[in-house]
Amino acid sequence: MVSAGDVKKGLTIQWNNSVWVVLDFQHVKPGKGAAFVRTKVKNVMTGAIREETFNPSEKFPKAHIETKEMQYLYNDGELYHFMDVESYEQIPLDYSQVEEAIKFLKENDVAVMRFFEGKPFEVQAPNFVELEVTETEPGFKGDTAQGVYKPATVETGAVVQVPLFVEIGDKIKIDTRSGEYLSRV
Repeated sequence: MVSAGDVKKGLTIQWNNSVWVVLDFQHVKPGKGAAFVRTKVKNVMTGAIREETFNPSEKFPKAHIETKEMQYLYNDGELYHFMDVESYEQIPLDYSQVEEAIKFLKENDVAVMRFFEGKPFEVQAPNFVELEVTETEPGFKGDTAQGVYKPATVETGAVVQVPLFVEIGDKIKIDTRSGEYLSRV
């Protein structure tokens, strides 16, 4: 059991007949009245996001989430197909389940799939990926101001803000958690 006073970002709990992951939290101690915990939680199965307040002494059962490494195979236009690298079992997922990760995954890349009670609910791309820039505007000579960025489309279709010196054909390293450019490779 986890008390509401001990919640932290990324914790998964069972509450309200569902499984929720804590996206954000804040312990509030007003001048008058009792303290409370303000949270932003996401339902892992439906993707619904809610803001909730809890008494710090409320208790929740912790949800046990299983993770597996899965290889992204292909997209057939409707579903995204992944394969368990150990058992070779294939699992098709719809866009809502892969939405955050798919913009950084190429075919044959390995990702982490999260399961609750045997049902997949989320795919996570590796923290850092190296992708080729397929489309961007050219940087102009003399335009050397610090911190100036331009949009660039990478081979998976994701759009990333990059420095002016990055050109089409360059391989760049991206932090998938924030979607930020890190460096040229």
